[in-house]
Amino acid sequence: MTSETYIDFCFMRAVSGGFTLEIDELLKNTFAKKRLNWFLEEKTLDGAEMVVAEVKGMSDWTSEDETIQFLEEHAGEKFWEYLQGYKMFIYPVLRGCNSCGTH
Repeated sequence: MTSETYIDFCFMRAVSGGFTLEIDELLKNTFAKKRLNWFLEEKTLDGAEMVVAEVKGMSDWTSEDETIQFLEEHAGEKFWEYLQGYKMFIYPVLRGCNSCGTH
């Protein structure tokens, strides 16, 4: 079963440059075999770099708990070091009209 997947991550670290490229590589490695795309937005404020990653696409996860379990198993140490927050919505595709799953 496939699910519509929407994840927002917020990554932060002290300013050292090239943060967007590093986050892009982290996401490529973490989601290597998933059909997900992302958009990255970088901001610098008060000596810190912040990258907001909007991840969207189709996945085989059926719940947020499954997604978190996947991340715990596949995300590297730097991913967890930089991660400051996330928001996710996983919508399993149901047959039919999506409200009752039968029509």
